[in-house]
Amino acid sequence: MQHSDPERFALGHAAALRLSKGDVHWGDRSDPMIRRLLSMSSAVRRDIHKMHAFVRFRELPGGGARRRFCAWFEPEHPIAEATGPFFAQRFGDMDWAIATPSVTLMFQGGALSCQPTTAPPPQPNDATEELWRTYFGAIFNPARLNIRAMQSEMPVKYWKNLPEARMIPGLVRSAHAAVERMHATAASNAQRAWQARAARTRAALTPRHAVPTTLAEAAALARDCTRCPLCGPATQTIWGEGPADAALMIVGEAPGDAEDLRGRPFVGPAGRLLDKALAKAGLDRTKVYLTNAVRHFRFQSRGKKRLHQNPDAGHVEHFRWWLDLERGFLRPRVILGLGATAALALTGSGARIAARRGQPEPLADGTLFVSTLHPAHVLRRADPEAQTEVRATLGRDLALAHRLSVAQQPVLDG
Repeated sequence: MQHSDPERFALGHAAALRLSKGDVHWGDRSDPMIRRLLSMSSAVRRDIHKMHAFVRFRELPGGGARRRFCAWFEPEHPIAEATGPFFAQRFGDMDWAIATPSVTLMFQGGALSCQPTTAPPPQPNDATEELWRTYFGAIFNPARLNIRAMQSEMPVKYWKNLPEARMIPGLVRSAHAAVERMHATAASNAQRAWQARAARTRAALTPRHAVPTTLAEAAALARDCTRCPLCGPATQTIWGEGPADAALMIVGEAPGDAEDLRGRPFVGPAGRLLDKALAKAGLDRTKVYLTNAVRHFRFQSRGKKRLHQNPDAGHVEHFRWWLDLERGFLRPRVILGLGATAALALTGSGARIAARRGQPEPLADGTLFVSTLHPAHVLRRADPEAQTEVRATLGRDLALAHRLSVAQQPVLDG
């Protein structure tokens, strides 16, 4: 009944008769009359919401105990009386009047009333409007400008009564230039941050330590390295973990989400599976050296989630220098490579892992390399029988690497 349609009362009467007789059920949109009434109801609710949102008060001069305000609003439907309780509750500490073309809501001394509108209220200057326009300009984000959405949420017909609306055309016209300035500023800030990190790294690299001489020095320098394209998105560099005299070195692919956040290798789901496999093979995690071919977490953001992405050959090549440095300090007898990325980093080829696994390969420096499946490969197997089989395969290769690492003279016969 608050709709502006001149047929609203006739429609309401007809609907009441049909509903009382059971000829139609309320909410049945297959009936043309009910569908029309529901559409009218939605339009009224939408108009009430717009009035709640777009009424702008201006303060009137006066020296009474309560401040006085007035506003002018032009709703599409006769909904002013329906909005009165909302404004009375929201602005109960002041006296105000909201005039519409048909009626004026009055709130004085805590009492709400409604009377016919005889003339629009005065439009005095209000100093707070300039403050409001300053705030609106500050929160306007040109990078997220969507004119169609803006006009849907703030229809143009309401703009003439909104103090901030006169700014909108100028803000829209200057949006492109503002976005360009934002990009330039962001790039400049990123460049300065990169230069600062590079300066700190250079300061730490005195001529005597231009190339690290210990495993600890290498770890410290790797944590400050900014040359890798993955260092920006990743939280930190994940260095290896384990005793410096370990006979067995285990090399994985790259850190995952858990490793990136905690700063340690193999602490996520794949790491927990590896721990179980190590224990079953008679190996103590604290007695082996664990590291990765790539030291930064590569991921793709999906909302709040960070989805793991495999590193490419360029990333492997970039971190090969660090891996070779790590191997040089440790001098392990055996290196166990988990997956194709580790095999690529250590032998130059990540192909045919299934055929190569379990077969020791001598590296150029005499170290024995054993290739096996990555624990993440086990986790990806949905079939329980297949998962059991690949767990057993991983366990056998771990046991082989362990035997070779403790043997007096490692042999290549498996």
